[in-house]
Amino acid sequence: MAAVRRNVQVLLLVLSGAGVLHISLLTDVCLRFVKEGLRPALVASGVVLVLLGLVAAARDGFPYDRRPPAGGHGGDGGDGGHGHDHTRGPGIAWLLFFPALSLLFFTPPALGAYTAARETGAPAQGPVRNFPPLPEGSPVPLTLTEFQLRARQDRSRSLEDRTVALMGFVTPAPDGGWFLSRLLVSCCAADSRAVKIRVRGAVPPPADSWVRVTGRRHPGPASREVAIDAEMVRPVPEPVNPYQDSAPPPTR
Repeated sequence: MAAVRRNVQVLLLVLSGAGVLHISLLTDVCLRFVKEGLRPALVASGVVLVLLGLVAAARDGFPYDRRPPAGGHGGDGGDGGHGHDHTRGPGIAWLLFFPALSLLFFTPPALGAYTAARETGAPAQGPVRNFPPLPEGSPVPLTLTEFQLRARQDRSRSLEDRTVALMGFVTPAPDGGWFLSRLLVSCCAADSRAVKIRVRGAVPPPADSWVRVTGRRHPGPASREVAIDAEMVRPVPEPVNPYQDSAPPPTR
């Protein structure tokens, strides 16, 4: 593989910085990789990469290689008298163009049903406690996390006889049913964990599609999987931040 010339290294720096700025400053694509709180660090990293590339371009005469003057660095054409050229990088560096260009021209999907389906461990049973009363109105919009916690731990059984609205993506179940799921992250997509609610009484929509489910908690002991008896299922757009467990917005 041919060595990477100095001017190509400069171009790679600028492209990498531009790609990071594209996903973190100009669009919300970065939220498919990391949590919202890390966006400022990504923006700062992109700015630093672009500035480094511009400084190197001004120094080296981009887009043309500025040859060292005669007598400079030993007058040996850039090898410093050591038998190798310091103005070229290893050929393997050409592969760095793939991630740099993908940040600019390719929008990867967020993690979805494939990841959620492989998390089979049931959440630990927490202590029974009192929750604040649900607000008036019907349906009550809830996050999947709050619905699950109230179903498992609420001493006052606030979900009984209440219609709620939940939002998430569709995860097929091995038995032919399906779950309403959300993936939550602590730092980035690599440490994601799934929150899943079994949906009963509705035909499974396509996997990974985002839906709003209106219904009531399926009766059953708290030790079993939490489920909802669906009264209505309708498609909704994927939220800007798919890893934030947010309640569905009010319907118009």
